[in-house]
Amino acid sequence: MGATGILAVMTNMRMAKRHLPSSPFKAAVVPPAQSFVVGSRVTHDVYGLGRVTAVEDGIAVVVDFGALLKRVVSPYTKLTGL
Repeated sequence: MGATGILAVMTNMRMAKRHLPSSPFKAAVVPPAQSFVVGSRVTHDVYGLGRVTAVEDGIAVVVDFGALLKRVVSPYTKLTGL
């Protein structure tokens, strides 16, 4: 592996930045993981109101939006429980 191969590997690595206690900036707040149960009502920013029909533990939920069954993967940024 040449120098360009090592450089490519090093620049592709994504690591979480740690927050230093002495930093004047606030640490990034990690939102709590949402959990849904089968039958719960939800709303989606694009698809609207729906009902959860299946849950894949921490991976995805399947939501019935009336005319459309959609699998929404975690994190559920556009999905809100009602």
